[in-house]
Amino acid sequence: MDLLNTLVDKGLRRESPTREEALAVLATSDDDVLDVVAAAGKVRRHWFGRRVKLNYLVNLKSGLCPEDCSYCSQRLGSKAEILKYTWLKPDQASAAAAAGVSGGAKRVCLVASGRGPTDRDVDRVSDTIRAIKEQDESVEVCACLGLLSDGQAERLREAGADAYNHNLNTSESTYGDITTTHTYADRVDTVNKAHAAGLSACSGLIAGMGESDEDLVDVVFSLRELDPDSVPVNFLIPMEGTPLAKEWHLTPQRCLRILAMTRFVCPDVEVRIAGGREVHLRTMQPLALHLANSIFLGDYLTSEGQAGHTDLEMIADAGFEVEGAGEVTLPEHRASVRGGGSGSHEGGGGCGPHAGADGDAGCGSHAGGGVCAPATASTAPRPAEEPRTDLVAVRRRGAGTDLAPNA
Repeated sequence: MDLLNTLVDKGLRRESPTREEALAVLATSDDDVLDVVAAAGKVRRHWFGRRVKLNYLVNLKSGLCPEDCSYCSQRLGSKAEILKYTWLKPDQASAAAAAGVSGGAKRVCLVASGRGPTDRDVDRVSDTIRAIKEQDESVEVCACLGLLSDGQAERLREAGADAYNHNLNTSESTYGDITTTHTYADRVDTVNKAHAAGLSACSGLIAGMGESDEDLVDVVFSLRELDPDSVPVNFLIPMEGTPLAKEWHLTPQRCLRILAMTRFVCPDVEVRIAGGREVHLRTMQPLALHLANSIFLGDYLTSEGQAGHTDLEMIADAGFEVEGAGEVTLPEHRASVRGGGSGSHEGGGGCGPHAGADGDAGCGSHAGGGVCAPATASTAPRPAEEPRTDLVAVRRRGAGTDLAPNA
């Protein structure tokens, strides 16, 4: 297919495809999906080899958010029966982080619901960052706290943060349809504040909210222009109790095309499969590793994810390897610009998932993120378009509970 050969050549040169070419990827048929994956996989392997970076979410404060993001289970007015708790203490958060690191995670993403942090909140998170770094200074820490005020990104960096996550989520033209309590421009401003402070910027999108192909291309091109080190791709988990609970539009093939398009537009960036992979990719998750070089390990913010050991087995069985703490995530030309790559304050990938929810805070997914409860042997096959509500389970373990985390 001439289109795919052209896109591979451009990706190897770090050249942007045209909007028409990006739209053409999304318009390919299910019959061509393996060809699309193979082509984008050449670009992924050129820049990142067969390494898979593992990230781990710690939900520092869950629920009770004053923002009205339609996709988020922690939003104002949400009826989702999620865990609700106030700030974890630094020792509780560092213990949760340690569980993820022991499971193989290289980066810990600290997320808190809310519009944005107060200065006191920044102090709390800074104490948590220092506690994590005291346990293991090689661990990358990404903060995801919502909209930042002047000077807050600098304070997080001084405390030892390596990155900051804040997703654009969808196109500028449709942003007002999913959120009214803040603007698209507010989000862009926060990503720019992270950049300016020397933090590795992480910003991505949520697919499956009823957006058009044009919207998906718009947001990915906007992300390329913002130039984050990491682009998390979330697939909406329509959680009961949220306005988007009935939005089930994604198939595994659609998800693969979205990831491939993102890779072609952002060839040398850490593309992360974030929330929703277990629900929407299902048994085709291993194919997605040929497109993305980063995933979240275990559970998400408010929903359960695939078991950590299952993630590790999937990576190995697909012929990939977990990226080590001493390896630099980004290609040399990007890592040198950022000041050292993964593990330095300026470098490394980013953090971000939402499982379809970033709820203003960001990294993981308030609205759902992930998901899972594996289907039992007695579960009958269902048509791809039928909602798989059986795969959505609210997180009841890990941070904020007395139960062991899933890592």
